[in-house]
Amino acid sequence: MLSDAQRRRQTRIGLALAGAIILAFVALHVWSVFFLDLEGWRWALAVPLVAVLSWLSVGLFIIAHDAMHGSLAPGHRSVNLFLGRLTLLLYAGFWMDRLTPKHFDHHKHVGTEGDPDFAAAHPTRFWPWYLQFMVRYFGLREFLVLSVLVWSYVLILGAPLGNLLLFWALPSILSSLQLFYFGTFLPHRHEDDPFADEHRARSNDYGVVASLLTCFHFGYHREHHLSPGTPWWALPAKRRELSL
Repeated sequence: MLSDAQRRRQTRIGLALAGAIILAFVALHVWSVFFLDLEGWRWALAVPLVAVLSWLSVGLFIIAHDAMHGSLAPGHRSVNLFLGRLTLLLYAGFWMDRLTPKHFDHHKHVGTEGDPDFAAAHPTRFWPWYLQFMVRYFGLREFLVLSVLVWSYVLILGAPLGNLLLFWALPSILSSLQLFYFGTFLPHRHEDDPFADEHRARSNDYGVVASLLTCFHFGYHREHHLSPGTPWWALPAKRRELSL
């Protein structure tokens, strides 16, 4: 149980980091999609821009994930709900209210048939598991929302289609692969060594910098399952605490 001072500190840090990630994503997204002219030397910006936008997209999802658990701003349900909905909409047109029950089913039934994030028929195979994962979460509603947004960008706002595909569509796809690989597949896939406990989750052995760059510390996944109320930025400390 967190004290009032701990809740206030966690809220301050969580909201500051969330604000930085959201502002960075929106600024780079708008500039790259609408204003970046990919002529001459500017093509050299494409690769780092796609990489940064993909990473920031992962960050948007992780913010929403903390909001689902109430760990973004402890004790402030409306703040968690607002920022969770906002970041998931920015990420891929997802609706937090639809995803939250599935995420809690993941925690309740982790690694079993009842786990919506787990492919019981493909517990060791990346692509079949990823495709099942995407079909389960990316439905008709998400397709329609993104379709409306894409055509609004092109027909109403005048975004160049090439920029839209390169700096929005591609980072969205890459971030989904990044999130799935580091945050679902590696932690929950079946290996020769058994899981440590009923949480059926493993953590990677990356250092703090690599952990941040790969999946905002979500690769410290067993720590998350052991302490779902720990926000993403505090998972390295939680890992050290649990290893003592």
